[in-house]
Amino acid sequence: MHGFISWISRLFFIGAFILAAIAVWEKIANLMDLTLLRGYAPSRLLEFASVLLIFVIAMQVREIKSMKEIERG
Repeated sequence: MHGFISWISRLFFIGAFILAAIAVWEKIANLMDLTLLRGYAPSRLLEFASVLLIFVIAMQVREIKSMKEIERG
């Protein structure tokens, strides 16, 4: 289970940074009156990225808590 949660955490972390990068490129494209994505505004993409990062933080805190419980015995 630990490996699965670690894998999902990494996947969400990478996904959040990809979404943030796409949001930056979309904003740059919008400044030139172009668009890369028609359905989502750059601010919406940043919201999705922040939600993913919140889940990563929650999973990391849970993992730290379980490691401390194991150390205590």
